[in-house]
Amino acid sequence: MSHSKRREENAWKIRKQTQRPHGKVKSLDEYANEYDAQRTEL
Repeated sequence: MSHSKRREENAWKIRKQTQRPHGKVKSLDEYANEYDAQRTEL
């Protein structure tokens, strides 16, 4: 296997492992802040 082929496959694996198909996952604090904001609007 050539070096460029190995690099290409490694880059592909890294892209597949780091992708977030539905966007960034929110933390519980972020959800709590959104919930509190909605409760105060009502």
